[in-house]
Amino acid sequence: PEGEEKDLFFHSNALVDVQFNELREGDAVTFESERSPKGMNAVNVRRA
Repeated sequence: PEGEEKDLFFHSNALVDVQFNELREGDAVTFESERSPKGMNAVNVRRA
Protein backbone atom coordinates (compact mmCIF):
# COMPACT_ATOMS: atom_id res chain seq x y z
CA PRO A 1 0.00 0.00 0.00
CA GLU A 2 1.07 3.56 -0.64
CA GLY A 3 3.02 5.01 2.25
CA GLU A 4 3.98 1.57 3.55
CA GLU A 5 7.62 0.59 3.30
CA LYS A 6 8.36 -3.11 3.34
CA ASP A 7 10.90 -5.17 1.46
CA LEU A 8 9.50 -8.01 -0.62
CA PHE A 9 11.42 -10.44 -2.78
CA PHE A 10 10.68 -10.41 -6.49
CA HIS A 11 12.24 -12.31 -9.35
CA SER A 12 13.12 -10.41 -12.51
CA ASN A 13 10.53 -12.59 -14.31
CA ALA A 14 7.86 -10.77 -12.24
CA LEU A 15 8.61 -7.43 -13.96
CA VAL A 16 6.03 -6.10 -16.44
CA ASP A 17 6.95 -3.53 -19.12
CA VAL A 18 10.30 -2.72 -17.47
CA GLN A 19 13.71 -4.38 -17.37
CA PHE A 20 15.51 -5.00 -14.08
CA ASN A 21 18.47 -2.83 -15.12
CA GLU A 22 16.10 0.12 -15.72
CA LEU A 23 14.97 0.20 -12.08
CA ARG A 24 16.77 2.31 -9.49
CA GLU A 25 16.58 2.17 -5.72
CA GLY A 26 13.75 4.41 -4.62
CA ASP A 27 11.69 4.05 -7.83
CA ALA A 28 7.97 3.82 -7.13
CA VAL A 29 6.43 0.54 -8.28
CA THR A 30 3.08 -1.19 -8.11
CA PHE A 31 2.76 -4.91 -7.52
CA GLU A 32 0.57 -7.72 -6.26
CA SER A 33 1.57 -9.87 -3.28
CA GLU A 34 1.67 -13.64 -3.51
CA ARG A 35 2.57 -16.19 -0.85
CA SER A 36 5.16 -18.81 -1.75
CA PRO A 37 6.67 -21.61 0.34
CA LYS A 38 9.50 -19.19 1.26
CA GLY A 39 7.24 -16.26 2.21
CA MET A 40 5.61 -13.30 0.51
CA ASN A 41 6.73 -12.23 -2.97
CA ALA A 42 5.91 -9.30 -5.21
CA VAL A 43 4.48 -10.30 -8.61
CA ASN A 44 3.30 -8.27 -11.61
CA VAL A 45 5.79 -5.55 -10.67
CA ARG A 46 5.38 -2.36 -12.72
CA ARG A 47 7.00 1.05 -12.54
CA ALA A 48 4.42 3.45 -11.08
